[in-house]
Amino acid sequence: MQPLFIRPEIAPDQFLPIFIISTLVLIFGVGYAAWITLTKMDYLPKKWLNFGYIFWALQTYSLYELSILIHSNNFTTKALVVTMIAYLFIPHLYFHLISESDKRYDSK
Repeated sequence: MQPLFIRPEIAPDQFLPIFIISTLVLIFGVGYAAWITLTKMDYLPKKWLNFGYIFWALQTYSLYELSILIHSNNFTTKALVVTMIAYLFIPHLYFHLISESDKRYDSK
């Protein structure tokens, strides 16, 4: 009987690097979201908005390294790339929708 899904074997000595890099993906993702949120809410000056993109770049690189460590196939790697591009634009879309709805309901 053929298995439905073949998982790549991960060596036991690779567990700690995988754990650390996956933790960095989460930390940099939260850093990006927090930095963009603080900037969009005017707690930080707009000139600091670009610093948030450093968190996004670090998260993207960490996710790339994680996909290499867990031996991702091509489809999974492409899905991760699309996800990271979406994650770059979604906070901006969110705050744009909020500001447009505020304009819409403040004028009435």
